[in-house]
Amino acid sequence: MEHKVLIIVGDASETVDTLYPYYRLIEGGFKPVIAGPEVHRYQMVMHEVKPGWTITKEWEGYTIQSDIAFRDIKPEEYLGVFYSGGRAPEYLREDEDLLRITRYYFEKNVPIASVCHGVEIPARAGCVKGRRMATVPKCQFDLEVCGGTFVNEGCVIDGNLISGRTYHDHGLYMGPWMRLLEEARAQAKA
Repeated sequence: MEHKVLIIVGDASETVDTLYPYYRLIEGGFKPVIAGPEVHRYQMVMHEVKPGWTITKEWEGYTIQSDIAFRDIKPEEYLGVFYSGGRAPEYLREDEDLLRITRYYFEKNVPIASVCHGVEIPARAGCVKGRRMATVPKCQFDLEVCGGTFVNEGCVIDGNLISGRTYHDHGLYMGPWMRLLEEARAQAKA
C-alpha cells in the first residue's frame, strides 16, 4: 500500500517551500502527490527580502508537474496534506474543491503542515478558529481575522497542525510533521 501525502501548489508556489517537503516525504518512504487546480506544469518562484528592501523580492524558480487536480482528489486516500507558501495560496484559497478537502482534513485530524502564505487556504476554509499557527508575519491578519492565533516562532504545534513561518524554518517544523505522518502510517498498517 502506498502511503500518499498531498502537497498543494499552483503558479507562484515558493520553490523551497515545495521541494523541501517533497523530498523529505520521499526520504521518509511516503508518496508525495502534487495537487493543483489542474494537471499541468506550474511555475514556482523564489522569495527573499533582499538586503535594504522592506518587501519580498520574487524570482522565477523551478517548475513542478502536478499529479492530480483538486476536483479529482479523494481525501480519504491520503495520510496528510502540506500547504506550500508563495503567492499561490492567494488565488488557490477560492477553489471550492480545495476548500472541501481542506475541511475534510481538519475534521479528520490528519497530519497537516503549512508554511508561509499556506495559512491562507485553511483560514479561508474556516478551519483556523481557535488554532495557533506560525506564518509569515504579513499573513498574520489573514490568520487572525479568521479566528486563529498568530505565533511568531519557527515551529508551532497545535494538535495535528504543524506550521512554520518561511522556508528558513523547514528544519524546525518538518521533523514534527514527519513524525505525525509516521504515526498515521503505523495506524494505517495496523
